[in-house]
Amino acid sequence: MSKPALDPVSEQAIDWMVKLRAGTPNAALQARFNQWLSQDPTHQQAWTLLHDRLGGAFNTVRALDKRVPGQAGEARQLLLQPHASRRDALRVIAGLGLLGGGLWLGARSPVGDSLLADLSTGHAQRQDYTLADGSHLSLNANSAVDLQFDATQRLVILRHGQLVIQVAPDVHRPLRVRTAQGEIRALGTRFLVAQEPGASRVVVLEHSIEARLFNGTVLNVQEGQSALLYTDRISRLPGEQRQRADWQSGRLNVLDDSLEHVIDALRPYTRGYVRVAPEVRNLRVQGVYPLNDPQRAFTALAHTLAIRVDHYSPWLTVISAK
Repeated sequence: MSKPALDPVSEQAIDWMVKLRAGTPNAALQARFNQWLSQDPTHQQAWTLLHDRLGGAFNTVRALDKRVPGQAGEARQLLLQPHASRRDALRVIAGLGLLGGGLWLGARSPVGDSLLADLSTGHAQRQDYTLADGSHLSLNANSAVDLQFDATQRLVILRHGQLVIQVAPDVHRPLRVRTAQGEIRALGTRFLVAQEPGASRVVVLEHSIEARLFNGTVLNVQEGQSALLYTDRISRLPGEQRQRADWQSGRLNVLDDSLEHVIDALRPYTRGYVRVAPEVRNLRVQGVYPLNDPQRAFTALAHTLAIRVDHYSPWLTVISAK
């Protein structure tokens, strides 16, 4: 699942933290930083929040990761969000049962989705399932689905993340995968569905599917084709997309994609927050990268692109131009 983006002022605060911690700051750098702080009250506020949240607050999250491995991503993200409060983070932690809170406290977050979903995976975890009808379902890391199977329907609701499903034929109950934008309908086929920010991606690996929005828009997608479902339209995607299902075997196979999208694919396998500087987000990437070893993937990216990868704590990685 893609995480919400930070606002520009918070990203500037991260950039200043990186510069100031890169070595011994000189007087000129300190003067520029002081000027930035004084330019706008929001700069001081963003700096203070970032400083606080990268300090003692992360000790709580480290302890959380030891007790519930792979389930602390939402708390870490809240600690970095400029409009989130410590109470918000405590709600997520309470939702995990660590502070005595009920599960309902985290039910409206991705962590809550995973806890309450019928099937879910955590950080760096992939899982295969055989459903009641004989269909085979694979979930990528940090994914969650609900199932509604009865005598009249077969419905898989993708809450967040990615799935690949090999559908068992049943002419009386076409299987549907529902996302935030619409539904994908199939009889006997294999396809990938990914819930992305503002859109759902479908890649047909075998046979064909019917994509339908909630407003009634319909598009048939054939084997080897792919599409993005938005709330108001369905857009066919050019080029080969079937390699996007290679996460099933632990590989991220990139033919031609932006660095930003590559990092998004690595996030479910990476602990902490990964910040990609705006000037390198659109660099084009090709290659095959190991999902189970994101640090190795970062190193390979740094060797092939004009970027540097800096780790400032176990919870913060910054990717910027060389």
